[in-house]
Amino acid sequence: MIAFQLYSARNFPYLDATLAMLAEAGYRAVEPFAGLYDDVGALRDALDRHGLAAPSGHMALETLEERPGEALRVSRTLGFGKVYAPWIAPDARPRDREGWEAFARRLHAAGAPVREAGMTFGWHNHDFEMRDLGGGVTALDVIAETGVALELDLAWVAKGGGDPVQWLRKLGGQVATVHVKDIAAQGENAAEDGWADVGHGIMDWEAIVAELRRQGIEHWVVEHDNPADAARFARRSLATLGGW
Repeated sequence: MIAFQLYSARNFPYLDATLAMLAEAGYRAVEPFAGLYDDVGALRDALDRHGLAAPSGHMALETLEERPGEALRVSRTLGFGKVYAPWIAPDARPRDREGWEAFARRLHAAGAPVREAGMTFGWHNHDFEMRDLGGGVTALDVIAETGVALELDLAWVAKGGGDPVQWLRKLGGQVATVHVKDIAAQGENAAEDGWADVGHGIMDWEAIVAELRRQGIEHWVVEHDNPADAARFARRSLATLGGW
C-alpha cells in the first residue's frame, strides 16, 4: 500500500485540489496530520469524493493524552487502522537515557486507548532519536523497548547517522509502516531543505526495498518535508515506486 503524507502539501492551501491531484496521479491512500482535523467530517467527505483512503494518521501526543476521546473520534471518522505520534518539541525532549525511558513509558500509556479500540499505535521518528545515549543505545532503542509499533522514517534514520537497512533488521516486526523519503546530494536542493523526490536523491533504495520486501513491510508513505512543487514531488515519487 502506497500513501501520500499530506504534510508534504501543507504549504499548498487548497486541500481539495491536492486530493484531486493525488487521485489523478494514481494514489489511492493518504496519511493525514493533526493540522487537518479542525473539520474532520469535511476531510472525510473530501477523501471519499476523490476515492482516497486514510489507513494511518498522525496524532499529536498532547491530544492523545489530554483528549483521548477526540483522538478516537478523528481516527474512527477517517478510518485509521494505525495512529502514530510524530513529534516532541525540542524544549521538551529528554537529554539522557533516564529521561527517554520516562518518555517511552509516557508514550506507551498515551497509546492505550488507541490499542484498546483495536488500532495499532506507535511512534514516528526524526533524527534526534538517533543520538547515542551511551553504550550504543539510542532514544529509538528505548522507545522500541516498550513494544509500541514504529513508523520508521527511513531518511531521518539516515540523517541521524544510521543505516536504514540495519535499523529495519534491528527493529524487526515492530516496523508497521515506513516513510519513504529521499535526501538530495550534498549542496543540492537547498531551497527544499536538502530533500529530494523519491528516487532522485542519495538513499540506497535497492538495498532498502529488498529488506522491506524480505520483512513483508507493505505500508509505505511517500513524504517530502518541503517540496517546491507538491504535484511534481507526488508524481515523480510515485513513478519511482512504480519502477520498483
